[in-house]
Amino acid sequence: MSIGLLKQAFHALKPDPLFRRGMRFNHWFKWLAPGLFVKRWLLLSAVGVLLTLLGLAIWVKLTPIFFAIQLIEKTLTQLATVIPSYISGPFVLLFGIFFILWGQTRTVGSITEVLRPGAEDELIDVLLHHRKLNRGAKIVVVGGGTGLSTLLRGLKTYSANITAIVTVADDGGSSGRLRRENGVLPPGDIRNCLAALADEEKLLTELFQYRFKAGNGLTGHSFGNLFLTAMSDISGDLERAIATSSKVLAVRGQVLPSTLCDVNLWAELADGRRIEGESSITEANGKIVKIGCTPANPPPLPKAIQAIREADFIILGPGSLYTSVIPNLLVPEIAEEIAKRNVPKIYVCNIMTQPGETDGYTVADHIKAIDHACGLKLFSSVLVQQQMPSAQSLIRYSQDNSHPVYVDRPTITELGRSVVFANVMQEDRETGYVRHDHQLLAQVLIRWYAHVHIKSSAGILSVAR
Repeated sequence: MSIGLLKQAFHALKPDPLFRRGMRFNHWFKWLAPGLFVKRWLLLSAVGVLLTLLGLAIWVKLTPIFFAIQLIEKTLTQLATVIPSYISGPFVLLFGIFFILWGQTRTVGSITEVLRPGAEDELIDVLLHHRKLNRGAKIVVVGGGTGLSTLLRGLKTYSANITAIVTVADDGGSSGRLRRENGVLPPGDIRNCLAALADEEKLLTELFQYRFKAGNGLTGHSFGNLFLTAMSDISGDLERAIATSSKVLAVRGQVLPSTLCDVNLWAELADGRRIEGESSITEANGKIVKIGCTPANPPPLPKAIQAIREADFIILGPGSLYTSVIPNLLVPEIAEEIAKRNVPKIYVCNIMTQPGETDGYTVADHIKAIDHACGLKLFSSVLVQQQMPSAQSLIRYSQDNSHPVYVDRPTITELGRSVVFANVMQEDRETGYVRHDHQLLAQVLIRWYAHVHIKSSAGILSVAR
């Protein structure tokens, strides 16, 4: 390729100066957008400058104002004799506007350099996005495990008013060890949710999720679990520890345990066995006919109840049916408050059955299990994956006796629920594992909420109570 062609290609790719000026002009006008709480303070500052000058002038008996007015009058008179007013007036006006815009642009640029050094986004775009998120719907998500954190990672791009109500019944892994050894509530699911809602604090999030691979007593523990455990001990309870961690991670929304009570799950199986402990229930590989907790009827966290009462949109799942979703509903007041709310409510069903929990379960079986566990009808719709996983994934899962959750639509309709079909699956071609895609899942749920909310506002929606 010749030097001439390279130059032509470079000039073709180089933004046109007029285009760059237009973009810069567009950024100036963004500052006039309503709701930023910037214009009023700039105007107040300008008024303050004028009042300060006026006060100084009055203090010195108006002499500066008298001479200043005389000087301006003489200058304008001389200017008008040389240049007509219809030329000099607009010229001075435009010159003044230019200085105002230039000064404000440089001011904002200086502030941006201090607050966001090296950032590519304009400060005004950050403010507009922040304002949009703060005006988002009040969303309550109930569940636990990796399914809940996946959903939160997607929802945080649509709203900052998110409340995740998380189970504290986990007794396995790092959380279980800390629970047994330190007598604290299991922090694992809470840690995952905090990391998922973190506001792009990549390094801190990685630190929070870091898992020790060596060290006497440290192996298997994550830094976030240890941090939450230490903060619980220092502050007195897990709720304060979560609040402190949320500030460190700049979390959008809030993460709340469903209860501060030390809850242990139990399950009665079809073969008559009674299994104690969340991790033991899955390992028992039996058909669950009843699930409960000790102590029975644990008290809810008051903030969780308040969040449900103020919610615009309530989502249950995704996550392990008996060990992530239902444990929250074993807190009676939480289930009752969800049932009372006349807002859009939906259950996100799992894509695959879970060995030891939902073997052979259909979508209707998932719904029946939730209804039976709390004795209430909590939601009006269920979201299910539309497209089947690939043959490779089906073979991979069949080796673990796991299969796609069958959508038995007639039975679901008999249960008084509507089905929302959507392709929200992410498939790992190398391992064959499937999971919900956080962006697709959040997008579908927000669109469904907006559609239902509009119908509800028009008075033509009957939400399940």
